[in-house]
Amino acid sequence: MKLTLPCRTLSNALLPRNQRHFCTPSAFSPFNDDDDSDAHLVSVLSEIVRGKQSWKVAFNNSFISSNLRPHHVEKVLIQTMDDSKLALRFFNFLGLHQNFNHSPASFSILVQALVQARLFWPATSLLQTLFLRGLDSKEVFAHFLDAYGKCRFSSSLGFDLLVQNYLQNRNFFDAVAIVKLMIVNNLLPEARTLSALLNGLLGIRQFVMVWELFNECLNAGVRPDTYTCTAVVRSLCELRDFVRAKEKILWMESNSLNLSIVTYNVLIHGLCKNERVQEAIDVKRSLGEKGLKADAVTYCTLVLGLCRVQEFEAALQLMDEMIEFGFAPSEAAISGIVEGLRKQGKIDTAYNLVMKVGRLGLLPNLFVYNALINSVCEDGDLDKAESLYNNMCSMNLHPNDITYSILIDSFCRRGRLDVAISYFYKMIETGTGISVYPYNALINGQCKCGNLNAAESLFANMINRGLKPTVITFTSFINGYCEEGQLQEAFHLYNEMIKEGVAPNVYTFTALISGLCNAGKMTEASKLFVEMEERKIMPNEVTYNVMIEGHCSEGNIDRAFKLLEDMLQKGLVPDTYTYRPLISGLCSTGRVSEARDFIDSLHKKDIKLNEICYSALLHGYCQEGKLIEALCASQEMVQRGINMDTVCYAVLVDGSLKQQDTKTFSGLLKEMHDQGLKPDSIIYTSMIDSYSKAGNFQKAFQCWKLMITEDCFPNIVTYTALINGLCKAGEIDRAGSIFKKMLGANVLPNSVSYGCFLDHLTKEGNMKEAVEIHNAMLKGLLANTVTYNILIRGFCKLGKFPEATKLLFEMSENGMFPDCVTYSTFIYEYCRRGNIGEAVNLWDTMLNKGLKPDMLAYNFLIYGCCVNGDLDKALELRDDMITRGMKPSQFFQPGIVDVQFSVAPEAPCYQILKEPGKRGSTDKLKFVVVVPKKRSSNVKVSINIRSDPFNGWRSFPSQIEPEEDD
Repeated sequence: MKLTLPCRTLSNALLPRNQRHFCTPSAFSPFNDDDDSDAHLVSVLSEIVRGKQSWKVAFNNSFISSNLRPHHVEKVLIQTMDDSKLALRFFNFLGLHQNFNHSPASFSILVQALVQARLFWPATSLLQTLFLRGLDSKEVFAHFLDAYGKCRFSSSLGFDLLVQNYLQNRNFFDAVAIVKLMIVNNLLPEARTLSALLNGLLGIRQFVMVWELFNECLNAGVRPDTYTCTAVVRSLCELRDFVRAKEKILWMESNSLNLSIVTYNVLIHGLCKNERVQEAIDVKRSLGEKGLKADAVTYCTLVLGLCRVQEFEAALQLMDEMIEFGFAPSEAAISGIVEGLRKQGKIDTAYNLVMKVGRLGLLPNLFVYNALINSVCEDGDLDKAESLYNNMCSMNLHPNDITYSILIDSFCRRGRLDVAISYFYKMIETGTGISVYPYNALINGQCKCGNLNAAESLFANMINRGLKPTVITFTSFINGYCEEGQLQEAFHLYNEMIKEGVAPNVYTFTALISGLCNAGKMTEASKLFVEMEERKIMPNEVTYNVMIEGHCSEGNIDRAFKLLEDMLQKGLVPDTYTYRPLISGLCSTGRVSEARDFIDSLHKKDIKLNEICYSALLHGYCQEGKLIEALCASQEMVQRGINMDTVCYAVLVDGSLKQQDTKTFSGLLKEMHDQGLKPDSIIYTSMIDSYSKAGNFQKAFQCWKLMITEDCFPNIVTYTALINGLCKAGEIDRAGSIFKKMLGANVLPNSVSYGCFLDHLTKEGNMKEAVEIHNAMLKGLLANTVTYNILIRGFCKLGKFPEATKLLFEMSENGMFPDCVTYSTFIYEYCRRGNIGEAVNLWDTMLNKGLKPDMLAYNFLIYGCCVNGDLDKALELRDDMITRGMKPSQFFQPGIVDVQFSVAPEAPCYQILKEPGKRGSTDKLKFVVVVPKKRSSNVKVSINIRSDPFNGWRSFPSQIEPEEDD
């Protein structure tokens, strides 16, 4: 270690200032020793050391080897101080060749002699050897002080070297002890030694000791330098004593100490660290008055301080200033601003900053860079993400596995699998370690796009790399299989997952439950929901939303609301995805007024719905033909701060068209225009469909042309609406022409398009051609239950019941299953033929297959039972209908009247169903009484009326006037 330190004389002036630095033997007063033999031995040793004879031979002399003691060596060293290198050779020779154990005093003499000769490296080596003996620092100091006094060294630099070696060994408290002993003995450490000691104490966070030791040295007469003062300021800042820190700087300035920018930077750092950024900025502004200029450290410290107090815009301005002055911001400063702006949602500003400093060859750290890429990806700006990636590559900031995983996952989520795969290959090319995460992202992306084969290939590749699938891997596949309706494969994978010891999570169960709900298997979905809770996996909002929508879809609204209550009890927060199916479910089961009440109750609770929820209510009103109520609801919706969108307008437009309310229709279109909205394909399709059904093809084709002019091109639904209207009007040739145009526009026909022609042919009785078209549909995989229902209806209408029955079996052979409409058609036919037994059997078959009868099916069978005199069965069906949440048709209202009558004493008793007048009304009630035609003469009857199932009977004598058809 090389030290360039000035020599310092003792304060008590032991030696005159003009004396040489080294004591010569003649000038030295030897230790008091009366032993002549010791003096003789020392003299002999000195002659050997300074002579030319071999030391090895000389020291092998029995007289010397047997009588040599450490104090003899000490005296020889003192006499040889005029040649410290020779003294060192002598010292080392004895230790290496004679295994001589030197005394601490010998070390102390030789170390200080070497320091006086500026031989710091060998002196340091000797000190390190001395330290190995484990002597206490006070004992070492005592030997040094004794040697210093007896040898009359002109400089105390040996003590400074002792302190520095203790610091080198990180024995900070020993170093402090030496300095304090020096002060007690009027020996002053060099400013540089004190600076090193204070900074060492700062490193072990002994801030109070720094301040105390500095004051001791200052009072003893040590003149500190800039580095010492800077260390003191740092300690005060760490102690948050900024008053004394500022006072100390003022003291330094007043004592003409040349403080550098470093000292002020330390103060600025301390202030910023304690969020006193404005004070730090004031210090920076005062630098000019002191003849100093802020440097890169000043700016970067302030930038990070402003980031600490969330003042990112101010930090950005300060960074612009430092760049203008030619200073390069540090990675930490750039990272701090970029991360702060990102967290505040100012992604564009953060992105622009990265691109700006990138042109200067600077970048934030990889962690912040990845975070920014993730943020722009979350904002959906994948182009910026790619720019950031290219920028980091050009600046040799190598992307890691996290970078690639973010990009791959983001592109997969946006359905851009080709780009995601390209980044996956780049990952392989660059040798970046591949974890399971990019595989999970790619597998999930492929599954969401329905590319299950590609996902399975990735899975195999992942296994070949020795990576184990996680719950995310399995859940992605399960969700993919469920979306494709492959429930068997989904549950097989679920079981495999459990066998592999991978625990399913809430997303796994939600995917399976969603698949079951979409397949209409609510019983299985409910069982899985229970199993999920038994496994201590709590359903989340999405799970409940899926279950609620599933129950609403099958008409079980009460169960759906029960789940809503359960959801609230568990502290989960319903959202618009929860409320929308409930509103839609109430409307679809004819309970629109309840849906309206439900929406009002949510509004009173300050729960804000969106336009999708209101569009469900509007659709419910329009379905019931209550256009005025729908319009009122839309106005209330706007008053509640929810703007009408194109979907809401489309519902109202469709409703006004069905009501043939041209005034309302025109008003809605004008309102859309005023709101800056244009009709979309749905609205144009509704208009075309309405005009086509009304037979007004001139207006239908006008809308068609206008639609194309507005760059809103017809889709399959639009084409089908026009084809359907033409077919129903008997315009089969024009329908065929539109069909050809559809093919020319690369719009592929679906089963509904073909069904229009099929429906027309069956109604015309042209079953031969209808069957030919249906066979073609079978080959093209376009046939379905609906198209079979059309054929069955056609054969039944022609009285060809065997052919219709044959189609029922053919459906199953082709992998299609009868639905409620299929069974309703046969039930109606059996009832019409008076075969009520077969109708009831078919009804039971339908229920056993898990099919839910609709309102029409109920009405058919109720009517059949009434006609055939089985009124008990009719009432049973009516009650079941109400239990399922369905509103009976106008003919069968919930508040029906039960009628008992007898035509003659010998005639049986019947129960008749008919809608009553309003409660309290004096209007006459008209009853349709079903009696055999042979008894259709005027009869006297006794009528007992029960207007409510729970009230008693009331008798009214009446004369029934049978109508012609009764």
